Order: sequence, then structure tokens, then C-alpha cells
Amino acid sequence: MTMSPTSAEKAPTEKPDDDRAVKKAFSPLDILQALGAAVMGFFGAVGRLAQFTALGVYHCFTPPFYPRLLGRQLVDIGYYSLPVVGMTALFTGMVLALQSYTGFSRFSAEGAVATVVVLSVTRELAPVLAGLMVAGRIGASIAAETGTMRVTEQIDALTTLSTNPFKYLVAPRLIAGTLMLPVLVLLADIIGVFGGYLVGVYKLNFAPENYLLKTWEYLTFEDVASGLWKASAFGFIVTLMGCYHGYNSKRGAQGVGSATTNAVVSASILILITNYFLTQFFFAGK
Repeated sequence: MTMSPTSAEKAPTEKPDDDRAVKKAFSPLDILQALGAAVMGFFGAVGRLAQFTALGVYHCFTPPFYPRLLGRQLVDIGYYSLPVVGMTALFTGMVLALQSYTGFSRFSAEGAVATVVVLSVTRELAPVLAGLMVAGRIGASIAAETGTMRVTEQIDALTTLSTNPFKYLVAPRLIAGTLMLPVLVLLADIIGVFGGYLVGVYKLNFAPENYLLKTWEYLTFEDVASGLWKASAFGFIVTLMGCYHGYNSKRGAQGVGSATTNAVVSASILILITNYFLTQFFFAGK
């Protein structure tokens, strides 16, 4: 006995209109909507960061203070970061001396190697590289520690115990980063110039007296001071990004990992951007 096909089986299968689907997916209205959402999200993030920065700076100057926490952060950011910053500065000065000699020898200007090394290290390389190294070490550490406290509800517990999280977590780190990075950069200046001296004297056969004379001849207080001001700004940026992303970390281990990555990346980008504007401010037209 044969069964008659149902109405659903009789109806021919309809193919979706591919052209309409493509046009709908890429309609101008959808593109404008996505662009608007991205712009609004960007300005929202900037606004939240500005509010967090204002609160952090405010609590740096208002009591109560926590000297013990501040001392711990000073040691952690300054003392324990010195080996990384020192090694970076030493080999940067050595490589800079080699590369400068290779370039200047083509124009018979080998005598400018010492001057280029000391100016490059004090003005740019020491503060920028120290900031990036500290961002990789301290920024990630702050974000991971603060993010873990957020995930495990320790920050909420501080609020319950009438302890302001900004006073306890953010302010000591901001103060320590702003104060200690210039100290690290000053030491990096000395180590970096010493690395160039080692290569210049023992590798390139410069006379020690002439190399030191060329090092001091064109070095001014402004060169060193500009690098220290940059370092102070970079220290503030590194600790701010670590605190911000850790404080606003999402729940779970993945949220802490994302906060750590975002802290390092955002701090590194802001250091490079800020370095340009500070260089423009200090040395424009000179």
C-alpha cells in the first residue's frame, strides 16, 4: 500500500537568498552601529580610567596613610627591580657604543661615540627601557595580586571592615612607583654609561681619558633631569595600570590572566606615547 506524500514533502525546498544575506550583513547601518559602539566603549573606558586615576591621586594626599605598606612597595618596586633594570642598562650601553662606532666610522666621526652614548642613555633609553622592564615585572605583579584579591572577595572584605581599598591597595603603589622609578633610572644612567665605557675602552681602543672627557663635555643637567621626570611619569603609569586592571578584574582565573596581560600591554603603550610628548615638551626647538 503506497502512502501519499505529505504537504511538507510536496513543498519544494527554498534556498536562502545569498545576495540578500550578504547585503544585510554588511549594510551601512550595521557598520555605523558597530563603529558607534566601539567609540562609545572607548570613551567609557577612558572615563572610568580618569575617575580611577582621580580617586587614586586624591587618596595619595589624604590621611590615613599606611607607612608599612608604602615601605614594602618601595622595596618591591625599587630594590627587587634593580637587577633587571641594571642588566638591561648595561648591555644597552654596550650595544649602543658598538653600533654608534660602526655608523660613525663611515664618516670618520668616531670621537662622537661617547657623547651619543651618554645623551641617548640619559635622555631616552634608560627611562623608557626601565619603564618597560618595570611594567613587565611590577605591573603584572600588581595586576595579578589585586585581581586575585578581587576574585577572592578580599577587596569587598576590606570595605566591610571600613578600610578604603584605594587607601590600602592603590595609593601606596602609586606613591612607590612614582618615587622609585627615578632612582632606578639614575642608577641605569650610571650603569649604561659604564657599559659604553667598557666597550669603548676595552673593545674599541679609546683612550680612557678622552672617552670620559667626551662623556662629560656635552652632558648637561637638563639631559639627566628630563630622564628622571620621564621616569617619574612612567612609574605612575605602570602602577596605575596594574592597579586599575587588577581592581576591575573579572571573576575567575581567566579574568585575572586578562587583567595581567592588559596591565602590561596598556602600560607599555602609554609609556611610549607619553615619552613622545615629554620629549616634545623638553627638547622641542632645541
